[in-house]
Amino acid sequence: MNSISASDVTLRGLGAICAVGNVVLHGLLVSDHLEEKFYIGFLFALGSGVMLVVAVALVTVKRPKIAWLTGALVSLGMIIGFLLSRTVGLPDGYYESGWEPPYGPLSLIVEGLFILAFLAWLRGKPTAGAVLAPSHRADRERITSGGNGGRK
Repeated sequence: MNSISASDVTLRGLGAICAVGNVVLHGLLVSDHLEEKFYIGFLFALGSGVMLVVAVALVTVKRPKIAWLTGALVSLGMIIGFLLSRTVGLPDGYYESGWEPPYGPLSLIVEGLFILAFLAWLRGKPTAGAVLAPSHRADRERITSGGNGGRK
C-alpha cells in the first residue's frame, strides 16, 4: 500500500508554502534588480522559476527527493548571496547596505524554513539498503545432555 504519512504531508506543505513565498518575494524585486544589476535580476527570476517548479513538485510528485534537494540548494544559494551582498559584496561591484525590509528578512525566513523542512523530511526517511537490527538480542543458553551437570 502506498500511503503518505501525516508528517510527510505537513513537511511537503510547509516546503511548498516556503517555495511560493520565495517566488513572490523575489518576483516582486526582479524588475528593480534587472535595472540595477542585470545579472542579479536574472538570478532572482531564475531562482523564482525554479522554486515555482519545486513547489509544484512537492505537492504532486510521488517521490519528491529531487525537488527537496533542488529547493534546498536554491534556498541556501539565496541565503549565501544575500549575506555576501551585504558583507563583502558580489561581482561587478554589487553591494547592498541594508536588509531591505520587509523583503530581506522575509526571504531569509522562508529560505531558512525550507531548509529546516528539508532536513526534517530527510530525517524521517529510511536509509536505502539499511538493515534493521533486532531490538533485543536473545541470550543463547547452553544445551546440555546427560547428567554431567552442565559441564562438557
